[in-house]
Amino acid sequence: MNLRIILIMSLIAIFASSASVVIYHQYHEREQLQLIRSLKNQIASGQNWERKVAFESLVNPGLGSSDFVFASRISTPAVVYIEGQSLEESKSFFVDKAYSTGSGVIISPDGYIITNNHVIEKSGNLKVLLNDNREYIAKVIGTDSNTDLALIKIEDSGLPYLEFGNSDSADVGEWVLAVGNPFKLQSTVTAGIISAKARNINILNAQQYRIESFIQTDAAVNPGNSGGALVNTKGELIGINTAIMTFTGRYEGYSFSIPSNLVKKVIHDLKDFGVVQRGLLGVTIENVDDQKSKEFGLARVSGVFISNTSKDGAADLAGLKADDIIIAINEHIVNNVAELQEIVGTMKPGMEVNINYWRNKQLFKTKAILKNQINSTELIATRKDPILVKYGIEVRELSEVELQNLKIKGVKVINIHRNSIIANTNMAPNFIITSVNNKNISSVNELIQEIENSKSKILLNGVYEQYKGQYPYSFYKE
Repeated sequence: MNLRIILIMSLIAIFASSASVVIYHQYHEREQLQLIRSLKNQIASGQNWERKVAFESLVNPGLGSSDFVFASRISTPAVVYIEGQSLEESKSFFVDKAYSTGSGVIISPDGYIITNNHVIEKSGNLKVLLNDNREYIAKVIGTDSNTDLALIKIEDSGLPYLEFGNSDSADVGEWVLAVGNPFKLQSTVTAGIISAKARNINILNAQQYRIESFIQTDAAVNPGNSGGALVNTKGELIGINTAIMTFTGRYEGYSFSIPSNLVKKVIHDLKDFGVVQRGLLGVTIENVDDQKSKEFGLARVSGVFISNTSKDGAADLAGLKADDIIIAINEHIVNNVAELQEIVGTMKPGMEVNINYWRNKQLFKTKAILKNQINSTELIATRKDPILVKYGIEVRELSEVELQNLKIKGVKVINIHRNSIIANTNMAPNFIITSVNNKNISSVNELIQEIENSKSKILLNGVYEQYKGQYPYSFYKE
């Protein structure tokens, strides 16, 4: 080959590599500038000092230019230690103190905290310890056993907090940090990479509407990390650490986090409604395996197989049938059940979804309007008024569908607090209160009004959908 040609090719290669380096640095600098601008705006609007420290470390590399250092400085002040205490009667008639511990993530300067439901579900008194050793008593705002999430709150302002990142854009192989309190070791940070996404490890099988679509990482997670933060190198919250897969009870390289996009939806519902507004397709589904792929003529082993549809459910009304295979939801390819559950799990009843499905070796499209658990499109809120909390009960209005089907008026009991006055009457959740002191009620406001007007003894009459007859429960007003 001519020496001149070799020289020209070498110069072209050098120029191309130099250009790529310049482009990379320009992109990286632009990304850094956006982050600096965002932090600057937050500091200017009076937000917490931890972000100022992180900002200074970013602008002044001498304070720690590593991406891990930056993410750690933002995340550790916002991750808390949670200790729950419950009272349980032992067989010897003594009262034992039982404790559960875990982690939580502050998501707002006024003290809203995300954790796992299993961290707090058996606890009455919740103590929260911040990274700077400030202690608080927390109250429970709402829980969701289907995703193993809970929202609690402490009373203060100007608290350090984390912002949500986009878990959909997190990639396998990306660096992440797990922040929590393993073995009661306060503010521990471990690093790893995202090993996989949309993992189903069958730990919520007892829940009818469970969603398991975990981010799998190899960041070290141990007992006490539950409810802690999984953050990217920008210090954004992309997951809530929830479980490990182990044969020894200790970390073995497989940890699992709930994706932040699902967390964000569940937490907002708990805050706004007291319950999660689950959008449902109304289908029984399973993964497509190699055999089904060949049987139904698919080009690859992917998609979600419908084995049954609920009558008048979202899928049924959209024309979907048993043996159809869902290929995509809202233009997002779904490779398995976990991915479909995660996408639909971020939506509310009444929302419309576009569905691509496979039938008779052809691709079709349809639209479905998601329903809720009682097969309507209503958003139903839980009431937690002070007088209801005082007696240990959470209720909601009956939906239009329930009113039509049951042919009665009343208020439905959603939750009963342990060791409360109502709990001592042996009332069970899903009880429908139809009268107070023999006066019929049709709304939560009427229930509260009759309780407030009662002088001493309160008699609640009502029914259970699955049982015949009237059931009375009584207690004395405090």
